[in-house]
Amino acid sequence: MKSILYSLVLLLTIASCSKISNSKDITAAQDYNSFLNTENKTVDLIKKEYAFWSQKLEKTPNQFPYLGKMAGLNGSKFETTGDISKLIEAEKNYLILNKKTNYDNASYLRGLARNYISQHKFRNALELLLKAEENGEKLTDTQKMLFDVYLELGDDEKAKFYLEKLINLNSFDFLIRTAKWNDHKGNLDAAIKYMEQAVVKAETSKNEGLMQWSYTNLADFYGHNGEIQKSYNYYLKALQLDPNDAYSKKGIAWIVYSYERNPEEAMRILNTVTKNYNTPDFYLLKAEISEYMKNDVAKDNYLEAYNQVVKNENYGDMYNAYNVQLWADNNTNLDAALAVSKREIANRPTPLSYDLLAWSEFRKGNFDKALDIVEAYVVNKTFEPNALYHIAEIYKANQRLDKVKSLKKELKDSAYELGPLMEIKINQL
Repeated sequence: MKSILYSLVLLLTIASCSKISNSKDITAAQDYNSFLNTENKTVDLIKKEYAFWSQKLEKTPNQFPYLGKMAGLNGSKFETTGDISKLIEAEKNYLILNKKTNYDNASYLRGLARNYISQHKFRNALELLLKAEENGEKLTDTQKMLFDVYLELGDDEKAKFYLEKLINLNSFDFLIRTAKWNDHKGNLDAAIKYMEQAVVKAETSKNEGLMQWSYTNLADFYGHNGEIQKSYNYYLKALQLDPNDAYSKKGIAWIVYSYERNPEEAMRILNTVTKNYNTPDFYLLKAEISEYMKNDVAKDNYLEAYNQVVKNENYGDMYNAYNVQLWADNNTNLDAALAVSKREIANRPTPLSYDLLAWSEFRKGNFDKALDIVEAYVVNKTFEPNALYHIAEIYKANQRLDKVKSLKKELKDSAYELGPLMEIKINQL
């Protein structure tokens, strides 16, 4: 599952389009139509392989490593379909494995940690990875994940410490993490440079899994940078490797909606995706596009569908950020927004978590408190457009109009990332 913070920006926010209004369409339905209604053979293959290992375990219960195979397949099923129950099944598989090995097998510890990262249980993942580090088996693999987790937890110092242990410009894993680090620090040009190098490494290795992963991430970076044609091309390259890649289809739908202003076609793409793949955030994106189309009935239906789906306890804290923003933006459940944003800070004290708290306070009318939070924990610590918009609104409410002016220009440059609906709001800053 891709980082939830990037998805939050992509799905829930909106913005000015000074760069977009005179844009020329770059997509063409004939480029991607063949990928929209493909039969998902991957799911059938996963089911068959899972049945194979399950039967072997049933016949020889003492061969508990078979659970590792089953855990991996459950994880793949989740990634392919969005079915949260499969992620939870994978967790149960890994818990049994680790219990049977007394939490002393680094590979199983990393497997469970990876599962917890997908569930946004970052502190649980960290605890396991520190045990794996102490174990020492395949230490570099553990250090890679420690970088990932510390970055998610907002501990930049420790994230940098582990990144420096991995330095190797010939390593795909180092390149992608250096790209991630630079993006985190607001150095998008460097992030793109390193991700482009990672793509070359992946293509040289002919490893289709690495190729697809690097294609979609480079497509995201190009989108952040306003290089929409390149972004589109790399989503298509990813689909050529896996016609069922829901993430790339969603990326193309965003281009069609946000860059080309063709909401009907974007919705058509998304509707084909959600026949076989669905996660709660798709309802939010469809709600946004419905609002842009002035179809309030559809918008309300999608929001209600989202609210019903995320009641599933299996999602845990995975959609906290989405919920806080939704409640705050719509002035509903503001007390809950405050409480959940504080829980997010306890889980992962990142600038984006503090941004959620500040935005909740702002929406409750606590302008001074919101200003104190953003100045202490958010300003110059994140460069996500959604957070910058919140900062601008908070500055405006506190009469810091000189600061609003500089942010307003930056927000207009983030038009594609933020989407079409917020143009009026940004112009009113």
